[in-house]
Amino acid sequence: MATISTNTYRTHTNGELTAKNIGDEVRLSGWVHVRRDHGGLIFIDLRDKWGITQLTFNPKKNQSTFNQADQLRNEYVIQVAGTVFKRPDKMVNKNIDTGAIEIAVTELTILSPAKTPPFEI
Repeated sequence: MATISTNTYRTHTNGELTAKNIGDEVRLSGWVHVRRDHGGLIFIDLRDKWGITQLTFNPKKNQSTFNQADQLRNEYVIQVAGTVFKRPDKMVNKNIDTGAIEIAVTELTILSPAKTPPFEI
């Protein structure tokens, strides 16, 4: 299991988690890069200067966190806590370093909401 850092915003950056971290409890912070709602699950790509990590919100595991995630839009600044899981084999993204894992989010804090940008970032 990972050692919890004294940094209150994160235990890891968004570019460093890999399959060796499966099962670890982590805390991440960053910007909502992409939000996808797949009718019952919400996926967020969380971005910081080191990379991108996929977050998952499942109402069957945590309804209140799922409801919070439903508010998220691009460029919101958030902090999350959760567990690192292996992505299903068909869902692995070989284009990013963190493409083999995802975070099942148990806690979500919106640090700063964002207005819709006038152009796509």
